[in-house]
Amino acid sequence: MSDAVKLAMFGGSRTVGKQDVSKALVGWPVVTDQEQDALRGVLDRGLFTSNDAGRGEVSALQQEWAQYVGTQYCAAVANGTAALELSLAALDIEPGSEVLVPALTFIGSAAPIVQRQLVPVFVDIDPVTYTMDPVAAEKAVTGRTRALIAVHLHGLPCDMGALRALADRHGLYVIEDAAQAQGAEYGGRRAGSLGDINAVSLNAVKNLPTCGEGGLVTTNDENLHERVVLRRQFGEDLRPGRERDYISRVLAGNEKMSAVQAAFTRCQLSRLDSDSAARDRVVRRFLGRLSALPGVIAPTCPDDRTHAWHILRLRFDPAAAGFPELPAGQFRAMLQRALRAEGVPLQSYQIVPLPGQPAFQHLGVPIADYQVSMAVIDESVTLQRWHLNPNCGPVLDLCASAFEKVWARLDELAPLAAAMNHRPPWHQVMSGAAR
Repeated sequence: MSDAVKLAMFGGSRTVGKQDVSKALVGWPVVTDQEQDALRGVLDRGLFTSNDAGRGEVSALQQEWAQYVGTQYCAAVANGTAALELSLAALDIEPGSEVLVPALTFIGSAAPIVQRQLVPVFVDIDPVTYTMDPVAAEKAVTGRTRALIAVHLHGLPCDMGALRALADRHGLYVIEDAAQAQGAEYGGRRAGSLGDINAVSLNAVKNLPTCGEGGLVTTNDENLHERVVLRRQFGEDLRPGRERDYISRVLAGNEKMSAVQAAFTRCQLSRLDSDSAARDRVVRRFLGRLSALPGVIAPTCPDDRTHAWHILRLRFDPAAAGFPELPAGQFRAMLQRALRAEGVPLQSYQIVPLPGQPAFQHLGVPIADYQVSMAVIDESVTLQRWHLNPNCGPVLDLCASAFEKVWARLDELAPLAAAMNHRPPWHQVMSGAAR
């Protein structure tokens, strides 16, 4: 058997070699002369903070993002987690109230709830979209529920129609967490405009990045906007035309964005639509090849929305692949080993439902209540970041070839998978080993 046919984990050649993966193809964010010139311009002008009297980069980014998503107001803040925390603060929800949040998401979606002395109520996800299940959310509503956080996980907008209808029935606020969905749309409207108040992250790994950290809060409610602006710098009223009086109207911290970050993001925003379109083409081609392999469950996108493809989650079905006797978790674990050996950087993303995170275990919520989230974690892996670069097509083609190579040798892998002493990804966390 030639090395090209033999699996890399058994001594064959890797399908995706280091020489195939260059910064030009997979580096992110893509930095051009436009970003370089913009940052020099900040240094030359000397307007470094959001206190720019409407004349600097932060104010310009706020105006451009509000126009892009179609909202009246935007406030730039320090990061995406701060954007969520300030959104909750602006709503002025009574301490001890409950806020619904999906059980499978980054902890930054839930930590701000606790920071505002509110109670996170975890909701299981839909097994296809991996976003909050509206039916499960309905069951989680109590007389103490005041809001829900709609997280567009992996870049796919939630079923916002169903969630908005639920919120209207129960008098809840909708907070949109679009940290992974910049550029995506739902029903013809941009992510970042769909809730009562909306939060976006500009972390360097996001589809709309900055050169570090940043966040944006949008709304059509002038009062909510003013409350966010008031709270992003010590509760001071810093509207253009006022002299700074150092009077704190409310107790608040310091969550400003710098002009350097704003200037970088403005450049990225000018290319967001073209980058998104290029990414959509290459990702759909990649997923099309994978979907042709029996047992690969590739992410899909409903007709009423678009996908930002921030993260690609791939789930595996051993029965469909011809191995009904194999537990799905063991099948996934073996495939992950084989594909990583071929050079495909697959990894787990969020290895435990949020209530199982050590930071939340004091709430006493059993992760067994979130069967869909647990199954998705055990049966899937993710591909991250490589595909954000719109020039990544040749690398994704090689990754697809690696999948096809592994699928051609599944008969060799199945006995190894059956013999594995498999433990689901959350086992170490829940056993206390990660503390």
